[in-house]
Amino acid sequence: MNGAPVDLSFKHISNLTDAWSVEPTRGLRPLKRNSEMKYNSHSLRLNNNNIVDLDKLQMTINHFLAEPSQLAWLDLSFNKITHIDHVLCELHELRVLYLHGNSIFILSEVDKLGVLPYLHTITLHGNAIEANKSYRKRVISALPRLKTMDFSAVTQQERVMANIWYHNNNHRRNSLDTLQ
Repeated sequence: MNGAPVDLSFKHISNLTDAWSVEPTRGLRPLKRNSEMKYNSHSLRLNNNNIVDLDKLQMTINHFLAEPSQLAWLDLSFNKITHIDHVLCELHELRVLYLHGNSIFILSEVDKLGVLPYLHTITLHGNAIEANKSYRKRVISALPRLKTMDFSAVTQQERVMANIWYHNNNHRRNSLDTLQ
């Protein structure tokens, strides 16, 4: 079932409902369809478009994939996304999420993705959050199952340092809250 990715990249999509009328790019591996003409794939590429809003993402996944609940790999890189929409947190089988080259500017939004039980690979570089000096530590502490971040392996030492950073910062925040 885990066939070739449904590739809707470079299609000038700005609204996800526009994607529904677009034919996926043919790759080296042929896309196979089921009897309902939905694709037998667990991967969706929506990269290099003009997507700002993920409001209709679940409907788009349902439109294209034979088993939408089994989406494991989603590429939303190089769009105009400004925040991590809650709809991403509903993709419970997601393992790989590419969000690099967007306009995400609030680092704490990454915390939302901590509910994804299988997420092991993420890209966020090329977003405004990358300028934060705690960027990598914060993401690693928020997503404890990460194996790869920004195409670089997450080491055991980084994981330890991220946990120390998290506990130090969380302790400070809690202390400030009790003082107020």
